[in-house]
Amino acid sequence: MLQQLSIENYAIIDKIRIDFEEGMNIITGETGAGKSILTGALSLILGERADGSVLQHKDKKCIVEGTFKTNRSSIKKFLAENEMDAENEKDDEIVIRREIAPNGKSRAFINDTPVNLMQLKTLASLLVDLHQQFDTQELGDNNFQREVIDALANNSAELKAYEDAYKKYFAANRQLSEWQQQQASATKEFDYNKFLFDELEEAGFRENELEDLNAELKMVSNAENIKSILNNIYTALQQSDHPLIQQVKSLSNQLQTLPDFNSKIASLVERIKATQIELQDIADEVDRLNDSVNYDPQKVQNINDKLAVGYRLLKKHGVQTTAQLLAIKNDLQQKLEAVINLEQAIGDKEKATKEFYSQAEKIAVIITGKRKQEIVPFEEKVNELLRQVGMPNAKIKVQLQQLTSLQQSGQDTVSFLFNANLPAGKITKMEMFEPLNKVASGGELSRLMLNIKSLVAKSVQLPTLIFDEIDTGISGEAAKQVGIIMKKLSINHQVIAITHQPQIAAKAIAHFFVYKEIKEDRIVTSVKKLNRDERITTIATMLSGERPTAAAFANAREMIGN
Repeated sequence: MLQQLSIENYAIIDKIRIDFEEGMNIITGETGAGKSILTGALSLILGERADGSVLQHKDKKCIVEGTFKTNRSSIKKFLAENEMDAENEKDDEIVIRREIAPNGKSRAFINDTPVNLMQLKTLASLLVDLHQQFDTQELGDNNFQREVIDALANNSAELKAYEDAYKKYFAANRQLSEWQQQQASATKEFDYNKFLFDELEEAGFRENELEDLNAELKMVSNAENIKSILNNIYTALQQSDHPLIQQVKSLSNQLQTLPDFNSKIASLVERIKATQIELQDIADEVDRLNDSVNYDPQKVQNINDKLAVGYRLLKKHGVQTTAQLLAIKNDLQQKLEAVINLEQAIGDKEKATKEFYSQAEKIAVIITGKRKQEIVPFEEKVNELLRQVGMPNAKIKVQLQQLTSLQQSGQDTVSFLFNANLPAGKITKMEMFEPLNKVASGGELSRLMLNIKSLVAKSVQLPTLIFDEIDTGISGEAAKQVGIIMKKLSINHQVIAITHQPQIAAKAIAHFFVYKEIKEDRIVTSVKKLNRDERITTIATMLSGERPTAAAFANAREMIGN
């Protein structure tokens, strides 16, 4: 429940504090006194967006603070998950504060811990249901209508299980769709990529092969010239009349006779011997090379053929080296394998998607069954309440339509249909009803919303229900019955209601009066909790005007007494 609401520097409110009580709290006052300003300030701590224009004193910040008392496990879980459950001395007390600075920036706190608006709204939805004057429009929304039936059908556990299953199905189906699109695109290129790959695979190039073949072709094509030069070198080294190797050997033999005369000559001998050995190796290598160099027309033809294939592929792919061709081949192979792997992945994902859909569908069937079971009792209860609030010829019908596929909320839609003027005793057919938001007036919607919320409140267990002029458009006996319904609600819930109806105000446990007064040459809004005599005077005034008659006073005493 909301224990205390403090407002400072908001609109025409200078500084007020309201201590609410359990049960039914009523707020009354003249039009324009600032009653709805209270709900405007309250909405700030419930997560609505802030506006710097609401500051009365532009050099001071606005502060709205609410103290709530609750021991609900869902709220404790929220506080624990967001690390907000430590600072408070009282475990069952939550303090929510909203500040608006003169520059328009706002900050929010839960138990003195800074929070964002999403966190604030999440907590507020667990604490308070705020029904404002124009919220009856929500009643015409199919999502709201479905949520009403689900709340009464106690579908929360099934909806949570369905939501988890549907999310898995939706994510799997989205991934499957993306992969299928990729496959469609890849399949168009698959045949062409395979042709390119097979062409490179058939060419069978090894690393640097084209460069090596080009060098080999140059050598084979110049075989005669190469052999002539190599023969000349070999002859000079090994087979001439005076072979160079023999001359070096002779020089080495001559030097070997001199080491005794000069120590440096020994190193020269070793160097000449090394030169002799190196020249012999060169001669042997030249001889082997000479034997391997032969002009072979067939070999030249083979090399030219392979180079022709290579040059064609280089030009086709716009590259210059064998390594680049092999890189293209590898890339093509990976693309082909990816398509093959994607086909397997798509098959697995299709199977998983069907399984997730089947799981969600089974839960959706249960949800639909519980919704169907709740429709008739809901219609009967609402229609009974409509008679109670002065709408004897009005009836509501609930239409449940099966969908062809699963949606986020199940496999069906819920629609509230309405007829305000059915003849008594007439058999009501579905075609006599129309969508609620098309045929119901503002006053009818207000009473409908109250009736529905009075039913739903028992299921969702909201601690506090706040009604801002939900009695718009009604009076007399209808207002009295609305007051009775709200009074019954207040047995198990805290009810805070802004009203113009004396029949409703008389049902209060605590009656707060909003009025304007002049303070320091400024008009400000103030709030006063009325005692019994003040309540009688206020209700009598609501009944008969500024100067209530004796009959009005007597009527007011009777209404409060009852």
